[in-house]
Amino acid sequence: MKHHTGGDPVKGYKWSRKSTYKISRQLKSFGIDVCATTVGRLLKENGYSLRKNRKSIEMPTNKPTDPKHRNNQFVYIAKQRHQYEAKAYPVLSIDTKNRELIGQFFQNGQAWGQTSTPVFDHDFPSMAKGIGIPHGLYDVFRNEGFVSIGISKDTAEFAVDNLCAWWLEIGHDAYSHADEILLLADCGGSNGYRTRLWKQQLQEKFCNPFGLKVRVCHYPPGASKWNPIEHRLFSFISRNWAAHPLYSYQTMLNFIRSTSTSAGLKVHAHLNRKKYKKGIRISDAQMKLIQLTHHSTNPKWNYSIAPAKW
Repeated sequence: MKHHTGGDPVKGYKWSRKSTYKISRQLKSFGIDVCATTVGRLLKENGYSLRKNRKSIEMPTNKPTDPKHRNNQFVYIAKQRHQYEAKAYPVLSIDTKNRELIGQFFQNGQAWGQTSTPVFDHDFPSMAKGIGIPHGLYDVFRNEGFVSIGISKDTAEFAVDNLCAWWLEIGHDAYSHADEILLLADCGGSNGYRTRLWKQQLQEKFCNPFGLKVRVCHYPPGASKWNPIEHRLFSFISRNWAAHPLYSYQTMLNFIRSTSTSAGLKVHAHLNRKKYKKGIRISDAQMKLIQLTHHSTNPKWNYSIAPAKW
């Protein structure tokens, strides 16, 4: 094992490139008859354990000041959240969950039952009844989720439509006193900071019609798991439908709507049948019409969009 062992000198973990079966066969060639199960037990007694890869190495960057900027961003977001929550203004964490195939397809996880649920042996999209793309909003102040299931593409237009639906259905009554909202978003995706269509749609579909100012704060690249929606909404939805195939859109809606926690989480969901197109370009002239203000702290990640009448 000497030349096939790696380990963590701090935590004391060790691992080997060889499987228990290979070790068993090699020991037998030396006249030591031992089965793979016994090999596994002996390995554990000697500090070895089964391990998988862990995504913990940050991607390299050519900007030496990035770590400082990243830390400043977390501090800035915490400050903004505190200010908006103190005024009882909306603080919404937004993101798109992984798309799901609709039909008798495999779902990760385990569920209690007398028999296993039969599913297709391959996840071919051609066998699906459709796809479900859940775009979610998590209201930090009210501990409430709002999910729109799209059936076509995950675009900035789709994300803003979900925000508009939330305001009309819930936000207008729950926050009638508010004239601003705070959005916490990832750096990439349909609501990424580089996406022109995202900003243009916020201006035309949300800020102008509803007279609301929007402040957007993006988490740094590689820090999407810090976005509250990931661990306060999406994780519980995944647990709720674990090992349950999503036979139909209604099944998907039912699982999302029935998601709850001991802390009182409530989730609203609806189906958006609109067909969205990718590749819509926003010109420089259109960008000039956006009432966009970049803030002094990490301006590319922090900006506000005001109604055109302001």
